[in-house]
Amino acid sequence: MTSKLPNDRFYTELASFDRFDDFVEFDAYTAVPDDWVVMIADVRGSTKAINDGRYKDVNTVGAASITAVLNVCGDIEVPYVFGGDGGTLVVPGALREAASGAFRQLQSVSMSMFGLALRVGVVPVADLRALGLDVRIRKYWLSPGNFLAMFSGGGVERADSLLKSTDPENPYLLPDLETASEPDLEGLSCRWEPLQPRSGCMLTVMVQATADGASTEGEVLGGVLAAISGILGHGLNDSAPASSASMRFKWPPKGLGLEARATAQGRPLWRRYLEVLVSSLIQFWCERFDRKAGDYDAPVYRDELRANTDFRKYDGVFRAVLDVSPDQADAIEAHLEAEHRAGRVIYGVHLADTALMTCLVFNLEHSEHVHFIDGSNGGFAMAATGFKERAKTASAEARA
Repeated sequence: MTSKLPNDRFYTELASFDRFDDFVEFDAYTAVPDDWVVMIADVRGSTKAINDGRYKDVNTVGAASITAVLNVCGDIEVPYVFGGDGGTLVVPGALREAASGAFRQLQSVSMSMFGLALRVGVVPVADLRALGLDVRIRKYWLSPGNFLAMFSGGGVERADSLLKSTDPENPYLLPDLETASEPDLEGLSCRWEPLQPRSGCMLTVMVQATADGASTEGEVLGGVLAAISGILGHGLNDSAPASSASMRFKWPPKGLGLEARATAQGRPLWRRYLEVLVSSLIQFWCERFDRKAGDYDAPVYRDELRANTDFRKYDGVFRAVLDVSPDQADAIEAHLEAEHRAGRVIYGVHLADTALMTCLVFNLEHSEHVHFIDGSNGGFAMAATGFKERAKTASAEARA
């Protein structure tokens, strides 16, 4: 099934939904056009970087992969998902060359700019459909002009495994540029302190239903959401990591160097560093005294920021970072383990003292900004370790 919406503006024109729990209504997802492509970037050796205490750097590169592509797509709205140690985008065929160029540029400077190697690749949606999979999408409304993409159909997950194939002739990997070339990363920002939990800890959760059929999958994941809400005693939104109690802005920000390197754009690093230093000082003053300077209105921005985080999302796997108590974390994991033993889900979890926030700020005047949330000390990358182990076990048992 292909979309009947205008091709390049398919996602722009796609109707949105505003109740997160409705992501489990899989019959409401729409197939993306046949000529679109799935683009994925992920940090090579992210586990070692995490063990070396560099997960903020890893998060920044993951967010940079999304920023680089969005900045070459102009006014064409492109769906994306932040994965902690990488990013996934689904791009119109007409923008494939430009978006691939942005990926290759980031790959060429990732080691010198961030000290991290990057794998980048492109998988045509048509190839995934030829394998019997699909890329279907819904558009979740965060606030006016800000949306998150939700993916179903299994295509995005298969694209990730195709890119990570060890085949030396992997046709989906993008080749290295012969010379380094800086991508446009304007808008990438890393200024907020790690988010401090109100309840005790930050729990990163990944859950995938093993059931066949959209309705059954929806029932299983809907049950998981209901169970987690029951354990928390409220909806997931009330356990969002970004809150008035958890957010801290200090000057100079710890991520100042990362932001300056990422957004220098050929300018001397010292000059860009001073620009970001001054800009962050103004932001600090606004935050400290709840004031407005130019387009930055501290109270308004904080309210918008809390609304515009991706602390819960779905890309074939339900992912969330939740502010919970240790007892709640134990109860959530116990429930997921019971569901796993019953053969209904595969899951992974990771517990941390704080959560990290990386920001994409495109236009403050029009309130266009989205904020990526991940658990500290590995977050999604570490939760994925247990997730993959359980997936292998479930696959082996199914074959037995």
